[in-house]
Amino acid sequence: MSQPYTLDDLLSRDRLDAGHDKPARLAVIGHPVAHSSSPRMHQPALDASGIDARYIKVDVAPGQVAEAFSRMKALGFIGCNVTVPHKFDALAACSVVHPDARALGAVNTVRFDAEGIHGFNTDGPGFVRAIIDDFEFPLSTFSVMIAGAGGGAGQAIATQCAMQGVPTLVLVNRTLDKLGPLVERLRALGPTTEVIALSFDDPQLESLCQRCDLIVNTTSVGLKPDDGSPLQVDCLRPGLCVYDTIYQPAVTPLLAAADAAGCRTANGISLLLHQGVLAFQHWFPQTDPLPFMREALAQSARSGT
Repeated sequence: MSQPYTLDDLLSRDRLDAGHDKPARLAVIGHPVAHSSSPRMHQPALDASGIDARYIKVDVAPGQVAEAFSRMKALGFIGCNVTVPHKFDALAACSVVHPDARALGAVNTVRFDAEGIHGFNTDGPGFVRAIIDDFEFPLSTFSVMIAGAGGGAGQAIATQCAMQGVPTLVLVNRTLDKLGPLVERLRALGPTTEVIALSFDDPQLESLCQRCDLIVNTTSVGLKPDDGSPLQVDCLRPGLCVYDTIYQPAVTPLLAAADAAGCRTANGISLLLHQGVLAFQHWFPQTDPLPFMREALAQSARSGT
């Protein structure tokens, strides 16, 4: 897996494009970002669509998102994807924010053009498609618990759940401070949805898990080799659907425990796919990158890379 570029590399085309036959014009930014599989699906879609562009990874430290956007725009980038921990900063750094991204509270896709820096969020609608792909039922039919609801992806998915009108939405976070404004916003967006907020150490957590049909992990717990599970095994039961937004490793400690408990499980590769398709279409309308991206990710999984 190639090493990411840095903010310093965004100073000139010479630093970005030396030794390559295509210009870097799209990227994913994050910190860390080396693990991202976005280039593996976006580059084949670009090549299949005949677009003369390279998709790269750029490690951007916290507090440097606005500067990264400015440099990419100056270098003629078409756009970028945004991953943790930058989705809130990305929203603030955009000059034009799509209403859906404003409602979702975070930006994960950016398009640069003469009119400014445009921010979108494809996590929410991508998640809707991923759940149908993996569990064969619409998101609106599930009572949902979100672990890590205070983060960018967690807030976007929680907001999408409220907009879809799920019956019950349980928000779990390490601290409750971040959830107060989110709860009020969700109740306004989904008046028929029961919204409950609690911390991971709340004694009601296990019983609330039993009321839910779908548990979604949006925390980063599971990314590192020595990580445990964000939820105790008592929260799991046969038939429960468990979705982990992490896709590397493919089986996190949470998914391993869920498999052992007889749950239906899926990892974040489907979310990566569908949010990526929607992002690509923000940059290149009237394209259909889905088959190329799906095959690229499947090949990557088969080869273990």
